[in-house]
Amino acid sequence: MLELLVGVCLLGAFVTFALPDEYASEAALGISLVPLAVSLYMYAVFDGVGNALLGGDPSFETQYAWLTLGRYDVTWHMGLDGISMPLVVLATLLTTLAILASWTPIDERQSQFYGLMLFMEASLVGVFGALDFLVWFVFWEAVLVPMYFLIGVWGGARRKYAAIKFFVYTNIASIVMFIGFFGLVFGLGDSIASLDLPAIAQALRAGELGGLGLLSASQVATLAFVAMFLGFAVKVPVVPFHTWLPDAHVEAPTPASVMLAGVLLKMGTYALLRYNFTMLPGIAQSLAVPIALLGVISIVYGALLALAQSDLKRIVAYSSVSSMGYVTLGLVAYTMYGTGGATFQMVAHGLISGLLFACVGVVYNTTHTRMVGDMSGLADRMPVTVGAFVAGGFAYMGLPLMAGFAGEFFVFVGTFGADFAGAPVFTSVGMFGIVIVAGYLLWSMQATLFGPFESATDYEVSPAAVHDVVPLLVLVVFIVALGTLPYDLAFDAILDATEPVLPTAGEVAATFGGGSP
Repeated sequence: MLELLVGVCLLGAFVTFALPDEYASEAALGISLVPLAVSLYMYAVFDGVGNALLGGDPSFETQYAWLTLGRYDVTWHMGLDGISMPLVVLATLLTTLAILASWTPIDERQSQFYGLMLFMEASLVGVFGALDFLVWFVFWEAVLVPMYFLIGVWGGARRKYAAIKFFVYTNIASIVMFIGFFGLVFGLGDSIASLDLPAIAQALRAGELGGLGLLSASQVATLAFVAMFLGFAVKVPVVPFHTWLPDAHVEAPTPASVMLAGVLLKMGTYALLRYNFTMLPGIAQSLAVPIALLGVISIVYGALLALAQSDLKRIVAYSSVSSMGYVTLGLVAYTMYGTGGATFQMVAHGLISGLLFACVGVVYNTTHTRMVGDMSGLADRMPVTVGAFVAGGFAYMGLPLMAGFAGEFFVFVGTFGADFAGAPVFTSVGMFGIVIVAGYLLWSMQATLFGPFESATDYEVSPAAVHDVVPLLVLVVFIVALGTLPYDLAFDAILDATEPVLPTAGEVAATFGGGSP
């Protein structure tokens, strides 16, 4: 089934590339509905057990010999557990909605634009489904290509600068991560003979990591953890590695921003969970305080930066930095609700950020401005769009019965009970970030959506087209459903896959060569 998902997206991308522009948008939407339907069916029949890297029984698993690199075998190994399955559905859902939201703003080189969107969808499914490092890394790097062109060709006035900055930051981060991971592979020596992620994860947690050159096993583990963390932190992004994100969002076309905030950022947190926090729990716990500090700084600093912006896209972009801080804080808690809540928050934030960026795009399509001071009173002219915008804003602020509340609540409960020094303090500061979030979202919504109608542009403001508002309404429905029935729709499956990640005392000691951390 996973191969079918990837194959349909790739084939659809090539077909769309070959179509004339006048048929590309409808064809791309129709093609994207196929992987969306397949992923929803897979979610309905999903029966994965445990964690795919730690001896669980993933769903839709396939494994075939592929090639040999030196003494390491590379296999086409794919499968889904409760962590990756919701993210695959998120990727296919947002791709379809982003394609529909592209019908108004994208009016040139349409076949190329939609072909790149489908190619990116195939790569994202591969990232969340791959269980062999080389297969995963190919998909991981492939995601960069379509996003680079989407920003660089269809972006704003500074699109080339933003595209190059995005590519350079993320590519250098990938190199650093790659070096750190292979430090672990070489340190495992003869205990592994492949790049299979489950085999590597289980060998590391069994304490089979040895020294490398002049470095002891604990030093190899620590340096590898730091290198991988830095590589993934850029993708998340964690402060201070976040500076590429606002530029990319502001210059990217709105559909690309929906995918960037909704799915691409989750690649970073997903990889942190799969590699750093699953493979090296002892190192993660020994560095819990500085990692939690980075998470809290991201929450507060990202929210303060959003408060200082007047461009709606920049406001939502910095909001993403803040929200990803909650995920980082939950991951390092190493509690059932902390790790599980962080994974749930990935999905919740993907839906909410996708909704807000789509709303900003609809407003921009009509008013041709994103500046808060250039417009007010849009509620009377665009009631459906404004209603969806308000719903997204309240979801970000953690309104009960919406996905954002459930994700943040799980993270706070899990982090408050964490076992590292100062956990309650970090949690309290993180909770204060919600106050700042409420401040800038309420201010921006009050200034642009309510009051008497005013516009600094000459464009007529009228209700958005049906194909513009349908994605907004669909996302609102998913956000409310996930917030109302979090356990039934996602959290039970997530907990089943994240609980095995929580380390035992023996696994923590094994990371340090049998000693104490």
